[in-house]
Amino acid sequence: MIAYADSSVLLRFLFEQQPTLESIERFERLVTSTITVTECLRAVDNVRLRGEIDPDEHDARRRAVYERVRGLERVVVSPTVLDRAAAPFPAPVATLDAIHLATALQWRERGRPDMVFATHDLRQAKVAELLGFEVIGV
Repeated sequence: MIAYADSSVLLRFLFEQQPTLESIERFERLVTSTITVTECLRAVDNVRLRGEIDPDEHDARRRAVYERVRGLERVVVSPTVLDRAAAPFPAPVATLDAIHLATALQWRERGRPDMVFATHDLRQAKVAELLGFEVIGV
């Protein structure tokens, strides 16, 4: 089976927040968007700017982002994905979440009907469920 993992899943591991989605490791293939790296690096830098981590920890967490995504297949944000993200959704959704959902939709439509959507974001999970995904992580 394949799982699409949004940035919230990686951030929980990165910041050692509970509960982490340990079951994500059972999937034979993990997919995410190229925006996931940017989102995670922004989160790490924002934590540094708030004074919650020192520069050494900041550098270590940035390296950890790249280590975490190394095992994931990253999908480039294409014009097709952006067009789908701009199209109507069945419920309100933030822009970056819409890009994640559009990426997962594109994968599902290309012959991955059993793709699972992994997120810790309740609002995004609701929209993913409305789109017909099995959702894990919430």
